[in-house]
Amino acid sequence: MGMGPGPVVVVPVLVLALGAAVRGGPGPVTCGSVVKLLNVRHNVRLHSHDVRYGSGSGQQSVTGVSAADDGNSYWRVRGRTAAVCERGTPVRCGQAIRLTHLGTGRNLHSHRFASPLSGNQEVSAFGEAGEGDYLDDWTVVCSGTYWSRDSEVRFQHASTDVFLSVTGEQYGRPIHGQKEVHGMAASSQNNYWKVMEGIFMQPSEVFKAEQYHAEL
Repeated sequence: MGMGPGPVVVVPVLVLALGAAVRGGPGPVTCGSVVKLLNVRHNVRLHSHDVRYGSGSGQQSVTGVSAADDGNSYWRVRGRTAAVCERGTPVRCGQAIRLTHLGTGRNLHSHRFASPLSGNQEVSAFGEAGEGDYLDDWTVVCSGTYWSRDSEVRFQHASTDVFLSVTGEQYGRPIHGQKEVHGMAASSQNNYWKVMEGIFMQPSEVFKAEQYHAEL
């Protein structure tokens, strides 16, 4: 039996290579984790692929897909531009991060172009081999101290303040049935996301020590 496309088989390889990886359950989202993110309102996962927008920036498109098993919906959690977030470090609420598309190595990005369907702010995937620019930074908006795997959070673009959103507009060919992902200035039920499938790096020893002291 032949192997499937590259992005589909990457995550099982990661499981074998990273002994510190765990699956599911409660706990913080940590840097280095590879996750799928579900838009709670519209039940689609954040997705990208080597298909460029035919308008706006012409950069790689970002969409929402309903299929849970699509290998192009994996994103790696990383520190903000020009910053290092060590693998296993829990992401704090209010922290700026990058989300790097596992299949293409481009970062979730936004800028002041109009999105093709709704006319909201375009969200694209940008950069090469995980390196783009400051417009790749998104602030995790959540309650509590850390971004929890089982909580619903928002991602606010650090430079333009829009929220990563889906409002239901649907593409035709060549990405028929996929939903538009864009940035919206207003906070609403359209911009809540939840971690679903993924490979989660175990929290660092520093975090474990913090939790131990908090319980005393």
